[in-house]
Amino acid sequence: MARVALVTGGTRGIGSAISLALKAQGRTVVANYASNEAAAASFQAETGIAVVKFNVCDYEECEAGIAKVVAEYGPIEILVNNAGITRDGTLLRMRRDMWDAVLDTNLGSCFNMCKLTFEGMRDRKYGRVVNIGSINGQAGQYGQVNYAAAKSGIHGFTKALAQEGARFGITVNAIAPGYVDTEMVRAVPGEVLRKIVAKIPVGRLGQAEDIARGVAFLTADDAGFVTGSTLSINGGMHMY
Repeated sequence: MARVALVTGGTRGIGSAISLALKAQGRTVVANYASNEAAAASFQAETGIAVVKFNVCDYEECEAGIAKVVAEYGPIEILVNNAGITRDGTLLRMRRDMWDAVLDTNLGSCFNMCKLTFEGMRDRKYGRVVNIGSINGQAGQYGQVNYAAAKSGIHGFTKALAQEGARFGITVNAIAPGYVDTEMVRAVPGEVLRKIVAKIPVGRLGQAEDIARGVAFLTADDAGFVTGSTLSINGGMHMY
């Protein structure tokens, strides 16, 4: 039976590419989404990948969503924590709600999802967890104290949880994408984006598929000796 993989924020952008890569790997993939019904329906129709709606910030919604996935498809053995948002602004202009939204979505969701799937993985002596961090969690970024803090937290969370899972056959790794050609990055003003690309040694933005290939590697059945690692996929922009 194919292993069940759950990808949060899995119907758009990098998440969509991850869902497709895992499907190509032979997994039974379920893609989570929070609110964009049209995008989720289109994704499901185009790919044949099942979708499930719940807010990853809300522990009780996660609990219900995961129970639904397990009941319909089987135990979750692969988890990709990809959901993320930005609410940018310098510290002087940042409101507390902007801080809370980003920390809850980007970092709190990792706790919710891992807390609710980890015990099952431990009981089955198998699990693959990949948390999507960011180059800005490694290097920082002006106007993103909330986002940088959340993504940096993901990297620490990953290393600590990897130590808890190792003896149970569970690997926990992170990927730190650089600037990838997604809707979020395309919203950056053109002049700013050109300056960003100029700092990338390979001379281009990443593609969502670049990140998805890293996830496919880290979630492979034979990747059991890789845990507690952060794979930087950034075109050489930040060599960490």
